[in-house]
Amino acid sequence: MQKRSRDKLRFKESDVTSAIFKILHEPPKLHGFARTNWRQIDLRSALKRNGTAVSVWTIRRAIRASKYQWRKAKVVLTSNDPDYRRKVQRIKHILSELSNDECFFSVDEYGPFTVRFMPGRKLCAPNEVPSVPQWQKGRGTIIITGALELRTNQITHFYSERKNTDEMIKMVNILRRQYGSKKKIYISWDAAGWHISKALGKHVEFLNGWAEHERAPIIELAPLPSRAQLLNVIESVFSGMSRAIIHNSNFENTSEASDSIDRYFLNRNEFYKIHPKRAGRKIWQHETCEAVFQEENNCKDPRYR
Repeated sequence: MQKRSRDKLRFKESDVTSAIFKILHEPPKLHGFARTNWRQIDLRSALKRNGTAVSVWTIRRAIRASKYQWRKAKVVLTSNDPDYRRKVQRIKHILSELSNDECFFSVDEYGPFTVRFMPGRKLCAPNEVPSVPQWQKGRGTIIITGALELRTNQITHFYSERKNTDEMIKMVNILRRQYGSKKKIYISWDAAGWHISKALGKHVEFLNGWAEHERAPIIELAPLPSRAQLLNVIESVFSGMSRAIIHNSNFENTSEASDSIDRYFLNRNEFYKIHPKRAGRKIWQHETCEAVFQEENNCKDPRYR
């Protein structure tokens, strides 16, 4: 029997990997399995029914190649939202019908993280062994609240003291002013409690009531399924920022750290104004995946969060 070339192994094929993670993100019961998390044999059966015949070995290698371990599957990779398909299809429909006078934002927070001497990969001289003290005194904490506009690939961000509804209301107000010339703004985020609070919903309803009078855009919320942070596109941008700025850093204080973060996002925004392309790891600071909503995306890189 002729051996398959290493360059032609199926787990390296993008269409096979996309099919695996598309189903892996969905609850098993949507495919007829009375379980809360996936088994490899069940995943193989579901893939086969959807037209992709692969072996358990291929599934295992595809997951490992994406830096995930199977024991973390029910915590990280799979949503348990019974309305998973409806919510995902709604977001895909919005994006497919998005007009030039509309915007779609992926919103989330990064942190809190403590400013200190951070470990990371670095270029070392011969016989140099980098080390980081295990016990360090923190120099402050930072929380970044950010929004990624998927059409123009532009980041809007500010710093927060905590994660709560007030910070989400602040972000909604900023986006409404910044993109005031648009007809409608769509905002998508995960199912964190402060993202789906009644106070936030009432504030959006209040703003929409004044939209025509103030000639402001209508705001429509498009929440992600619960436990589906991997589909939140801005997570990929945060992972790229973390790898470039946070890891292997030794900032003296929060001001120095925030200045570096500000420059990173400013340079990124300028880059995509000049080169209007979607963010990919070959284009900008090794972001995990393209800044585009896809069911098979793994936007949240476990190594840089």
